[in-house]
Amino acid sequence: MTEEICRRYIVSGRVQGVFFRASTASMAHRLGIRGSATNMNDGTVMVLALGQAQAVEQLGEWLHQGPPSARVEQVQVSQEQAQDWAHLADFRTA
Repeated sequence: MTEEICRRYIVSGRVQGVFFRASTASMAHRLGIRGSATNMNDGTVMVLALGQAQAVEQLGEWLHQGPPSARVEQVQVSQEQAQDWAHLADFRTA
């Protein structure tokens, strides 16, 4: 098994109220990614993604577009320590 990576994405634009979190969770499940998608008070969505590098990168690319009703303006990416999030069992929305 290859080593897992973890990324935190902050997605801005028209990303709340357009099924962005649910669509992200659906994509994450298809890719076998654990983590979360959370609406933030400033109107952004924070996505934490933990999984195989190729899958996490694929989700990251998808986040630049999102579901059809979203209008993504910016995606900020930061690297997280995978071992800090290894306890995550699935992908959730909040």
